Amino acid sequence: MKRALSFFVVVAVTCVLALPSQAQVLTFTREQLIKFTEKNPFERFPDGRPKVPDQILEKVKELSAEEAWGVLSAAKYQNQFAGGFRLLHPGKKLVGRVVTAQFMPLRPDVAEVADADAKAKGMAKGNNQRVIDLLQPGDVVVVDLFGKIEGGTFVGDNLATAIFSATKTGFVVDGAIRDLEGIYPLDMAAYFRGVHPTPIGNVMLTGINIPIRIGEATVMPGDVVLGDREGVYFIPPHMVEEIVKKAEITHIHDEWTKDKFLTGTYKSSDLYSTPTDLKLKQEYEDYLKQKLGAVKYEEYKKGQKK
Repeated sequence: MKRALSFFVVVAVTCVLALPSQAQVLTFTREQLIKFTEKNPFERFPDGRPKVPDQILEKVKELSAEEAWGVLSAAKYQNQFAGGFRLLHPGKKLVGRVVTAQFMPLRPDVAEVADADAKAKGMAKGNNQRVIDLLQPGDVVVVDLFGKIEGGTFVGDNLATAIFSATKTGFVVDGAIRDLEGIYPLDMAAYFRGVHPTPIGNVMLTGINIPIRIGEATVMPGDVVLGDREGVYFIPPHMVEEIVKKAEITHIHDEWTKDKFLTGTYKSSDLYSTPTDLKLKQEYEDYLKQKLGAVKYEEYKKGQKK
């Protein structure tokens, strides 16, 4: 607990130091964002946010949350999954680069300063629109509204349309939405806690592109969102390529195993999690080599020996 508190004290202090450049809310400077995401191996946006390449994001769309879990859990990233959401379109995956937004219960003296600063910078009057106006293609806005339902409605149908138009992805809201009937026709993925007819209110925007908490997960700007029917994973950029690489092996293994089960010949323990019979083991290895190709198969086997 002390370590967690110390981390967020550091975050708060560094964000306060960033206020001259974006005084309306807490945020990282480019240098601070680079420092907190120093393991990122990819290019960055001008503000310092990691920019995982589009071609890798396309591969992430083929993954499941469980495939991400295996690699992240082994690397001790055990607080990257959030579940228990309502889904706008179950079966439609959500993949993109995280833009974080943090809201807190309204405190008038703090909100007055933030609103005045936002007005001076020509930003939108609405707290939620200040974030939405920053979005670009491939972004996924991830919003900490502390689970608020009544008055915690980050978007209705108009602003949901604005998000989809800007990003072509969707959103994750640890809070609510409104105008569900109007949002439903949009071909976007969305995760939210509930629905309520009230507009957003009695809250204030306190952070953009800072670390936030969504359920039991810690989320950083530039993380890769992977959302499926189970929930949402927030993948650190430096872990994405390893997850994609290992998922290919998992796909082949599961394909072979399920095909064998469907013959009706084998018990579960004969095949899962690995074949017990030596002939079946060799049959699987041959299948794996055929699917991967000889070069990738040899690389995979060498990696297993390390």
